[in-house]
Amino acid sequence: MYNTMRKIMCLLGRLVVVVSLSVAVFNGSYAGGAEIGNRDVEQVLSRLDREVAKRDEYKRLRVARIDSVRHDRRLSQPGSRQWFDCTMRMARDYSSFNNDSALYYYTQGLEKALSMGLDSLETEFRMRRAIYLSVGGYISDAVDEFEMVDSFRLSPAQKRTYYSSARQMFSYISNYYDGFISSYDYWYNRSVEAERDLLPYLDNGSVEYRLHLGEYLYSCREYARSRKLLKGLVEGMNPDTSSYAIVCHILASIAKTRGDKNEYLYYLALSAITDTRLATLEVNSLQELGGVLFELGDTRRAHDYLIVAMNNVVDGRASVRMSQTSELLTVIENDHLNQIAQWRRLIYIVMAILIVCLLALVIAIYFLRRQLTRVAMMKRNLEESNRTKEVYISRFLALCSIYMDKLKQFCKLANRKISAGQVDELFKITKSGKFIDEQSKEFYSVFDDAFLHIYPSFVEKVNALLRPDGQIELAEGELLNSDLRILAFMRLGIDDAPRVAQILNYSVNTIYAYRNKLRNRAINRDTFEADIMAIDA
Repeated sequence: MYNTMRKIMCLLGRLVVVVSLSVAVFNGSYAGGAEIGNRDVEQVLSRLDREVAKRDEYKRLRVARIDSVRHDRRLSQPGSRQWFDCTMRMARDYSSFNNDSALYYYTQGLEKALSMGLDSLETEFRMRRAIYLSVGGYISDAVDEFEMVDSFRLSPAQKRTYYSSARQMFSYISNYYDGFISSYDYWYNRSVEAERDLLPYLDNGSVEYRLHLGEYLYSCREYARSRKLLKGLVEGMNPDTSSYAIVCHILASIAKTRGDKNEYLYYLALSAITDTRLATLEVNSLQELGGVLFELGDTRRAHDYLIVAMNNVVDGRASVRMSQTSELLTVIENDHLNQIAQWRRLIYIVMAILIVCLLALVIAIYFLRRQLTRVAMMKRNLEESNRTKEVYISRFLALCSIYMDKLKQFCKLANRKISAGQVDELFKITKSGKFIDEQSKEFYSVFDDAFLHIYPSFVEKVNALLRPDGQIELAEGELLNSDLRILAFMRLGIDDAPRVAQILNYSVNTIYAYRNKLRNRAINRDTFEADIMAIDA
């Protein structure tokens, strides 16, 4: 008998679907809609970001509404019509917000109706309670509870609740068997059958009817018809209703089958926005959106959305969503950890580069300081050399001045001698060479002092170039001797023998003889003159 009635109801359901589709086509309720672009997707995701940021405010508003109903319930007499109405409202308000609380109030209503023998209310609370037993993971209890309802004795209004509850309960149960194809298909097909059986009990043309019709068409893989019907429905709906969130989620699922990424993301985001504004915690849109965004590379949003979805699941006590969100969050968290590891490696590389650059900078500064020190030392030496030059230039100028003065004195002496007829005496003075010797000694004294000030170790370095038996020894009080003066003029670049002979008041042959004698005493005769030129100042 039960199977026969069920077949009849199935046929009626299919007939209603066909007629409804025909009416929808006739009325032009199928809307195409403009194509959704990347900019539209980014705008709706930005809206979702702002709404998610205000989720705590929306939760407080929902708690305030529940507290208002709780207050009315306290004021009503237990078992009164008002008490049952408030209990049902409390349970509904907790639905998808805190499923444990919803189950608690449905249980209270059921127990009170049983104790008072109110069969109609008992059935109403039992059917709704079965849904939240399945949400909490009590699958066997939910099925047993639901099968206690005799569907043949229900009124049309109760049958609407019966099939609606069956659709939700079987859908929740199927989610537990994700990955077990045969079990999933069994419960999912029972959910589809319940939705088909629900359609005849809904007002034809109502929002609820068109929503369930579109969902049923989607379940039957009539994606094009479902999309047209729901597109026309969503345009006139209030976006702050749970029905709007459901329609958008179905449209997103259809877009996914069509491979339309933008439309898929767009409607998922719209569904998530409505769920957030209504503080609906037992949801699928936000966690699904997080998984899709992760695959598309938007890991920041994906992580944020899944964290919120996980918190919603915990707060809403929806174990059916817990495993789904946990799996996605684990994948994203692993990717997040990989990114952190990559950033850490990059930081290490950058730090290593910075350390190398720092070391290079320190080395460069060190060598730069050395160069600056050398330049400063050279500058000091140059300044000292310039001061020395100035001193000895002044001394040579003074010497020249003295020579000029003595030359004038000698000229006056010569004039007096000649005028006095003392030519013989003048001849004796000039022939003795005493005057020239005196001036030469004074010149040697100035020259020796100036040269050794510039080349203070000249004597030691010259002796280092000579053999031990050919070393130059100076007399007491003597700065340079003839040998060293000839080598000194050579070091100063005055290599012309006649010129040196003229300065030292020697003959040219004498100069050549001195040079040959010194060269023969050298350790390395061939490079002796070059070695003299290499003596540092």
